[in-house]
Amino acid sequence: MIMGQEKATNGTFKIGETVTLGYVDQAHSAIDPAKTVYEVISGGQNDVMVGTRLVNARAYVARFNFTGADQEKKCGVLSGGERNRLHLALTLKSGANVLLLDEPTNDIDVNTLRAIEEGLENFAGCAVIISHDRWFLDRITTHMLAFEGNSKVVWFEGNYSDYEENYKKRVADTTPARIKYKKLV
Repeated sequence: MIMGQEKATNGTFKIGETVTLGYVDQAHSAIDPAKTVYEVISGGQNDVMVGTRLVNARAYVARFNFTGADQEKKCGVLSGGERNRLHLALTLKSGANVLLLDEPTNDIDVNTLRAIEEGLENFAGCAVIISHDRWFLDRITTHMLAFEGNSKVVWFEGNYSDYEENYKKRVADTTPARIKYKKLV
């Protein structure tokens, strides 16, 4: 709903006037597979606007670990991790103050993971992150919206370890249980 891909079935949904969204989806649909990494980010220009600053395009691409010949790779042959890095570079270039990151740690190497963590720690806006990577969440989150099952959603202030400890205190039995389905007929 935030990205306008779904409509509210009930009530209203409004995004603040000062919000500038940046979205990294798992499909990386904003990437043209026929273009090179450099072409996708630079649009063929020597300099690119990153937020409100003019930056050398090749230097900006290199900050995402695309150096030398990697900048001339066609996007269609990139690995999953490389596509993820490229999409992050595109999104951060937009100058968004709210980032929506859908599984940002999928298919990435340790160096890229550390760079994402550092970037998020220094990010001046808000980042909404959907992830199953509990160690990543433990290192970067300050608040969590946890979907605990049976339509229960919990808002929690703290990182993943704090949430997990709180969950164990609130729920007596934390052993996984088989879900029982109602018969349809």
